[in-house]
Order: sequence, then structure tokens, then C-alpha cells
Amino acid sequence: MNLGRVIGSVWATRKTETLEGKRMLFVQPLSFSGKEMGGKIVALDTVDSGAGDTVIYVSSTEATIPFKPQLIPTDATIVGIVDRVDHVSKSWKPS
Repeated sequence: MNLGRVIGSVWATRKTETLEGKRMLFVQPLSFSGKEMGGKIVALDTVDSGAGDTVIYVSSTEATIPFKPQLIPTDATIVGIVDRVDHVSKSWKPS
């Protein structure tokens, strides 16, 4: 599992049939201490998250599990919205 912040939406007028009706969002990966890391990714949303939400996302093969038995072509899927992070160095709440 990974931590990230939703920073925007992706609109696609043409996409594969299995992605019809699925929300695609831009996510900025975060470290568990809340710092931005790495490049932005596109993730499918399963929890109705929105811009500014801190989320948990899964990647790789695990990203397809929420859609079983359907096979969805995705590399990342948002599976939770974060209320608070307790980390060894500090605790913080998403803004």
C-alpha cells in the first residue's frame, strides 16, 4: 500500500470499454511522514475521493483486485481515504 494526495481528475473521451464509468484521478505519492516523493500517477478511484484528499492506493497486480472478476487495465487503484497518520517521527492529519 502507498500513501498519496489526490491533485486532480483525468478526463478521457475515448478509453477501453472496461474503463467506462470508472473515475481516474491524478495522485501525488507521499512518504508516510507526509512529504511529496516521486512523480504523479493516474489511479482509478473506488472510494469516491476528491481533490485534496490523502488516500491509500495499491499498485501493480493488486490494483486490479477491487474489480474482480472483471479484468481492468490499471496500474494503480485508490482503496482508502486517510484521516490520520501515526508515524514513528510524528503524527499528522491531512489538511
